[in-house]
Amino acid sequence: MKILKSAILGILLFTLINAEDGKKYGSELTLTEKTDVTAILEKPAEFDGKKVLIEGTIVGVCESRGCWIDVAAKEGYEKIRVKVDDGVIVFPLEAKGKTAVVEGEVYALTMEQEHNCASGEHKGEEKSCCSESEKEKKVYQIKGLGAVIK
Repeated sequence: MKILKSAILGILLFTLINAEDGKKYGSELTLTEKTDVTAILEKPAEFDGKKVLIEGTIVGVCESRGCWIDVAAKEGYEKIRVKVDDGVIVFPLEAKGKTAVVEGEVYALTMEQEHNCASGEHKGEEKSCCSESEKEKKVYQIKGLGAVIK
């Protein structure tokens, strides 16, 4: 009976210790200094190509393949997408609302925007009055290498 109680206590203690650490995904985290999501989004070009460690609440999860999560900044409404290679890391839908610590590399993604520039003298013409910089927008994301979700 004493051995059974000790075994149950050991399993319970092991479960509590591991629950505090969180569930690990992908590679081990190697960085120790965290970068605020807001700092990345305020000056993204300074972080482009650099490895960062972020922490925040998961506010969105890819419903199809679990291939991305949106992580919110500590304050405000900013968020950054953490994209992973399909099948390498699969984030569960239940992760939404939990805290994530993520390590990855910041990169820029160029998105094409649609503009309705047909006005006045350009109406009916195929020529666009938008400049190239207005047609394209850079979005910054993090290529996720490893994560811990608590």
